[in-house]
Amino acid sequence: MRRLTRRNLVLAAVAAPMLARAQGNAGAWPSGNIRIVVPYPAGGSTDVIARMVQPGLQQRLGTTVVVENKAGGSGSVGTDMIAKSPPDGSNWLFTFDNHAVNPFILPKLPFDTEKDLDPVFWVGTAPYVLCTQAQKPYRSFADVVTAAKARPNQINFASVGTGSIGHLAMVLLGRLAGIERVHVPYRGGGPAMNDLIAGHVELLIGSIALAMPQIEPGAARAVVQMGRERASALPEVATLIESGFPGLEANAWWGFFAAAGTPRPIVDRFGAEVAAVLREERIRRQLAGSQQVRFVLGGPDELGKFVHEQMQIWGAVVRENGITAD
Repeated sequence: MRRLTRRNLVLAAVAAPMLARAQGNAGAWPSGNIRIVVPYPAGGSTDVIARMVQPGLQQRLGTTVVVENKAGGSGSVGTDMIAKSPPDGSNWLFTFDNHAVNPFILPKLPFDTEKDLDPVFWVGTAPYVLCTQAQKPYRSFADVVTAAKARPNQINFASVGTGSIGHLAMVLLGRLAGIERVHVPYRGGGPAMNDLIAGHVELLIGSIALAMPQIEPGAARAVVQMGRERASALPEVATLIESGFPGLEANAWWGFFAAAGTPRPIVDRFGAEVAAVLREERIRRQLAGSQQVRFVLGGPDELGKFVHEQMQIWGAVVRENGITAD
């Protein structure tokens, strides 16, 4: 048995508050309502996923969980709210792939994406898809390249906005393929898809979740998909990697973040509870079907590494091509 000495008593007195804080952070939290900020309008994929997770998360945490849409500035308005919120686990950000692009296309961003926000939980990914109206002649990306080389700057493509991952992927792809096309930016996937189906634009780069509702009934056709592997919903459509562009991927992704300095025990518990909800068969099936999510369920370290890599890839495309926000 260890003999009590004055030194041991002093060390115990110093360590006790630290241990209590570490245990209390995980055990006493949450002490009040929780807010999840979605920095985009209602109805988008991020909003849909957050609201599907909310009931189960609320039940598991035993407190009220509110999903709040704070749109504006390509997601930067809502993100800034969380970056400047108290790091106590009462406010969380649930955001989308342009989170990694905003630092490069929005020069006056009021926060530092990596320093002011802590990664919490990586939900998953879904590939971007290049599609066309069903009556158009493009059946592979090789067809697009052939047409673009025959008619430089006459083939156009729509995206959900300048500086979106889809737009940047097409810029990079055009450079690698040696082709020039006309970019037609839209403010959202719905208007872009409507114009594709109407024949006003020849191609559309968008998430697989945007594309599938028109591909399945035959109104649109997928030309190429941009994930590492073929999505189960598009087993016959080649990836960019298979089409001769090794290592080139473009994926939508979703992740939770918190204000920098949020205690790790709270971060870990929040992530574990979100993961538990997403592992429920009903939720997995709905999100895999409606949003085509390929689940990762990764923790803070995985998400932080992934976001850093995304910033390096797409930041270089922005700088090298002088791209700025609309």
